[in-house]
Amino acid sequence: MWAWLFVCFIAGIAIYGIVPTIIIRQKRVRLFREGTASDCLALTFDDGPDPYYTPKLLDLLKKYGVKATFFVVGRKVERYPDIVRRMAEEGHEIGIHNYRHISNWLLPPLWLDWGVRRAAAAIERATGQRPVYYRPPWGHFNAWTPIVQKRYTTVLWSHILGDWNEKIGTMELFRRLRSSIRGGAVIVLHDNGDALGADKRAPEQMLSALELLFKDEAAKKMRWVTITELRNVQTNTQISAV
Repeated sequence: MWAWLFVCFIAGIAIYGIVPTIIIRQKRVRLFREGTASDCLALTFDDGPDPYYTPKLLDLLKKYGVKATFFVVGRKVERYPDIVRRMAEEGHEIGIHNYRHISNWLLPPLWLDWGVRRAAAAIERATGQRPVYYRPPWGHFNAWTPIVQKRYTTVLWSHILGDWNEKIGTMELFRRLRSSIRGGAVIVLHDNGDALGADKRAPEQMLSALELLFKDEAAKKMRWVTITELRNVQTNTQISAV
């Protein structure tokens, strides 16, 4: 009996979560994952805000004049609204990363909808701005996600570098970051190490690798912009070509 229940559970996850994820990613349903501008790229950060690492990251971005986009967990926004407010005040963009860091494969429709709405409300209370972007944890979708997506533009990535794994080391992460520098790239990093499968101290080496990147000559030639700016550059380029 237990074996049968397990098989039914796996089948349910496949039908409700895995298959919709494959379809949405392949069809790019309301998805943005990279731009077309030759001199711009976007840094994005997931899983925060973190009371220790996120302020250090904001200090680093401010030092080098870099703007980024943060996909924040609603529950943490409620706990650390001042950090999220600082993000907005310093010109960064803020999107939704669910209310809790849980795969959409495991969230029933009403829980998903409630969680995204609550996260959006928390961001708006902290910043005065309603979020317009959504990134599901691990890039997992489900059969209900297209309904949620009607209210937002979903942002994935062109480069995911494994920075949650402390074993890769600062220099290897820097090498991966440097290899990701190209026009239109959307790079995902993580300013919190509490998510399932992440190393708690991994953001420390992410910060070190990121500072090395900002000092690199190739990085200095690029414009580091928010997702909205990257999309606007793309739109303006398309209009100019007509």
